[in-house]
This record gives sequence, C-alpha cells and structure tokens, in this order.
Amino acid sequence: MPETTTLRLPDGLKARLNGVAAGAGKSAHAFMLDAIAAAVSAAEEQAAFEALADARYQGMLETGEGLLWEEVRPWLVAAAAGQSAPPPRVNKWR
Repeated sequence: MPETTTLRLPDGLKARLNGVAAGAGKSAHAFMLDAIAAAVSAAEEQAAFEALADARYQGMLETGEGLLWEEVRPWLVAAAAGQSAPPPRVNKWR
C-alpha cells in the first residue's frame, strides 16, 4: 500500500510546479511522482555505472592490462560517425 510523504515546497516552486504540471496535462502530484521516479532511476544508473567502472579499474590493476587512448580515440570517432574501425588492442601498461 502506498505511503504518504509530506513535501513542503516554497511558494514560488509550488506555483512553477503547478504551471508545468498543468502544461503537461498532469496533476502536480503525478508530475512530482514522475520527477522523483526519474531522479531515482538516474541515481541508480549512476551508481551502477560507477560500480562497473570500479570493477573494471580493479581488473586493470590486477592484470596490468588496459587500452591506450591513442588507439581508443580513433575507434570512438569512427563509431560516432557510423564507420567501421578495428577495435583497440589490449596492452600491458605495467
């Protein structure tokens, strides 16, 4: 069952919220729920990204292998342009 939470908004923010919610065809309540859900999802995605980055960095420390920026950059530029390019090689860096 949903829980009730009280959210105190400054008058100016409440007026702005009511305006944008009405413009979106939603109640202020529905607009706030959507905004909170989006913020929670973004925070969860950021935490997952950081955990993956930490794990990959730990793997680099353990293996001493990684990618060289000089090889990664052209590959990314080609991919962004929709072109094919050979992927960068894994190198020993220590």
